[in-house]
Amino acid sequence: MSQSTSNILMIRPVAFGFNAQTAESNAFQNKDDDQQAVQRKAIAEFDNFVQILRDNGVNVIVINDTPEPHTPDSIFPNNWVSFHDNGDIILYPMQAENRRLERREDIIGQLEESFAAKHVIDLSRFEQKNEFLEGTGSMVLDRPNKIAYACLSPRTNAEVLKAYCDYTGYKAVTFDAFDQNGQAIYHTNVLMALGTAFAVICLDSISDTSEKELVIKSLQDAGKEIINITFDQMNHFAGNMLEVKNTSGNTLIVMSKAAFDSLTSGQKSALEKYGKLVYADISTIETNGGGSARCMMAEVHLPSID
Repeated sequence: MSQSTSNILMIRPVAFGFNAQTAESNAFQNKDDDQQAVQRKAIAEFDNFVQILRDNGVNVIVINDTPEPHTPDSIFPNNWVSFHDNGDIILYPMQAENRRLERREDIIGQLEESFAAKHVIDLSRFEQKNEFLEGTGSMVLDRPNKIAYACLSPRTNAEVLKAYCDYTGYKAVTFDAFDQNGQAIYHTNVLMALGTAFAVICLDSISDTSEKELVIKSLQDAGKEIINITFDQMNHFAGNMLEVKNTSGNTLIVMSKAAFDSLTSGQKSALEKYGKLVYADISTIETNGGGSARCMMAEVHLPSID
């Protein structure tokens, strides 16, 4: 089982903007005054990001969002769906009601034209109990070692996580994480990112010493080099990067320009041992959406149809 893939699903937005339904639990969101300009800027950033990935040999599958229903966060598909190398497609329960509308059968249908899907596992039923698990935002997956790292939050429920692990055979490593103001961090993938042989993580966000030691030991036992980032770097989305392969089998480490610029030369050198650093300016998307490069990419690990 590979940690990364060259097949990436991205959703081109039609009405991107600040989502008031998610802002209460997402401290990374900040509303631009001119929301009419936000979609225009976001589409330009999205198209540029896709082009950079394709120029680096990544197979990017772009599907357009639909005008109705209104889904301001559709640009972040990794929260509602994940695709696995055994043919499983897993759908997730989302906290914000307008984010639940992002789940689209037609997207799965389009992927099934090129990839072999066997089962769709729908965890969205947990929404009826107000229990949520927002995909690979809530979980950072170590795929080869079948470990799911998760900071518990209003969007990441332990019971739903258990249901995911019971089905997939993953082991959960859970902890609590807080930003510099003491607010619970809404998604695990803003404080940590995993590659085949590295882990980028804001260890200061895990205030409980025993939980921090548990996470460190798990990462070390899995053979990961730990690259620690600061709160400030986390706030510039340095924890929201993703290891990707290109179609030639080369490893890329994808992040935003803000994340790249926040890293020290030593951190960049540490990462460059494991892949080429690739970045794009997505500042409008980051500011208004509270998510970054990793959130925009849903990895398609499904087997290809020969």
